[in-house]
Amino acid sequence: MQETRDEVRRGSVQSIDRAVAILRCFDVWTPDLGISDLARATGLSTSTVHRLLLAMQENGLVRQTAHRRYAIGPLVAQLAHSGGIPAGLRDAAMPVLRGLRDDTGETAAVHELLPSGQRVVLDQVESHHQLRRTYTEFGLPVALPLGAPGKALLAFLPFEQQQEVLAGPLEQVLPATITDPVVLAEQFAEIRRRGYAMSRTERTPGICSVAAPVFGYTGQVAGCLSVSGPEMRMPVEQLEAYGMRVAAGAWSVSELLGATPAARDRGTALAGGR
Repeated sequence: MQETRDEVRRGSVQSIDRAVAILRCFDVWTPDLGISDLARATGLSTSTVHRLLLAMQENGLVRQTAHRRYAIGPLVAQLAHSGGIPAGLRDAAMPVLRGLRDDTGETAAVHELLPSGQRVVLDQVESHHQLRRTYTEFGLPVALPLGAPGKALLAFLPFEQQQEVLAGPLEQVLPATITDPVVLAEQFAEIRRRGYAMSRTERTPGICSVAAPVFGYTGQVAGCLSVSGPEMRMPVEQLEAYGMRVAAGAWSVSELLGATPAARDRGTALAGGR
């Protein structure tokens, strides 16, 4: 019996889904895999994996390495360097920041983690409100324990790095600044659980913020997105509502940078000391 058009379409979609499942198996820890490895990881039969790999190899999605193993192919690398994929954290974040600003009405910003263990503001999309948060310290290092963006980064750093920061000294810049290492450690655990950090006038007078981490392809935290505004417009309930939106936006940026849920979960486990 001749296949119907719907059956052909379903078969084509299934093949695409399976090919994507195979591509997702490759990462920095497993750059090349054999057919049996891919079959176990995807739940597909070895014959199905072999058939898909032949088609994917013809199209440059995978390449064969030594001992009949496979790795990411040249087409993937060409697409990554074609300019169609954001080149870095700022480029990936800007469209999301505009969406967060429009959605919340408040200023949205992207922050980068520095090798020095500090953070910097890379860019912002300002609120349209007359009274609004405006960042002015672009490129100037800020200590991590100060404010929601820093705490969103610090909570996902490896456990040993967190302990070094908590060992102090912890600067008190405002009355609400948290300098108790026990309290901060408890907050870090809560931030990892819910996926975002909050702060109320902890670094800048009259300003409240919510921030969520952005992960790189290795699963390590690379930066964060934040939404911040005047205290009068951002009670705790509003911060919590914004937190979910910022976390979703931050994960979409993470995916553009190559992060996967498995890699993120590994990094989060290390941050929790596991």
